[in-house]
Amino acid sequence: MKKLCVALSLLIISALGSIAFTNNKTGGIIGKITPVDAASTVSLVAAKDTLSTQINQGVFTFTNLKEGVYTVVIKANAPYKDTTVERVAVKDSATTDLGEIKLQQ
Repeated sequence: MKKLCVALSLLIISALGSIAFTNNKTGGIIGKITPVDAASTVSLVAAKDTLSTQINQGVFTFTNLKEGVYTVVIKANAPYKDTTVERVAVKDSATTDLGEIKLQQ
């Protein structure tokens, strides 16, 4: 009986260890805003969480995102209008490229 308990304990510890050290696959979202100076911030919304990133020469990048569906919110500078891109999917460890997003006046 004692050997059985030891064997089961080792099996449980081994299983928990393999789960704890499994790599979490994360993806990202990238895009380019034109005109380059048209936007002030880009935010990413998922449920109740919001994440913002910097814009560099019109390009924005979000990394280390869990698989899921996100909304990208672009806060524009006057005279341009704010823009929202809904249902942006991030799958497995892939990066979703939104391409060029032209802001309207």
